[in-house]
Amino acid sequence: QVQLVESGGGLVQAGGSLRLSCAASGSSFTKYAMGWFRQAPGKERAFVAAISWSSRRIYYTDSVKGRFTISRDNAKNTVLLQMNSLKPEDTAVYYCAADTNYEFVSSHAYEYDYWGQGTQVTVSS
Repeated sequence: QVQLVESGGGLVQAGGSLRLSCAASGSSFTKYAMGWFRQAPGKERAFVAAISWSSRRIYYTDSVKGRFTISRDNAKNTVLLQMNSLKPEDTAVYYCAADTNYEFVSSHAYEYDYWGQGTQVTVSS
């Protein structure tokens, strides 16, 4: 079992930056691949980025490539999502998730075993 808690969301103007953090507890964090997903009002949950346990495998959805960076610090049991050049269409609740298949990065929500409660990101135009 692992518990995930996201933080760092908020309101920002278009073009601004936010850094989301996901803190893990309750298990050996280092043996999970981690992903970020987001869900906008009226839409399905969508993949944003994922990183393997070793950080050797990283995967982004096309719409955030070059703007978002995912990273992890296994010693601190955290995974980060640095979001730059934010756009109004990035507005959503952002969730982190853990996948026990720790060296495989997936864009499919059903592959992930544990989820956080989400943090709101709002980008104003």
